Amino acid sequence: MSHMVENPEVLRMIETYPDELRSALLELRSIIFETAEQNDNVGVLEETLKWGQPSYLTVRPKSGTTIRIDQDKSDSGDYAFYVNCQSSLVSEWRAMYPHLIFGGDRSVHFRLDGPIPKEEISQMITMALTYHVGKRGRAKR
Repeated sequence: MSHMVENPEVLRMIETYPDELRSALLELRSIIFETAEQNDNVGVLEETLKWGQPSYLTVRPKSGTTIRIDQDKSDSGDYAFYVNCQSSLVSEWRAMYPHLIFGGDRSVHFRLDGPIPKEEISQMITMALTYHVGKRGRAKR
């Protein structure tokens, strides 16, 4: 069972966004926390700001890669979910979920006018937060 270290600075930053975007980011944040809580391999999950974006990283054990969420300033969507571009995660997700919109090797993009693909996001979060556990551990949910 995971333990969360929440950061009030992150909530303050999210509060600066317009209502619809703020709601979407808070829902994505909630899915990250729920998913981490359900996975014994995650351990302690820390919420912080990295590059001015809400970020979530495993600190004990260092089982995963950092997840960042933020407004999407590209033309791909309205908000996005980012991981380290040197990981294999986005290419794996692209093969698993070809209906989603991806940005290179580092992001998946979402539109405010569409439903949040909660099941897909939960699986992507699990894979990111257990990235260093190994393929077998990452496939578990």
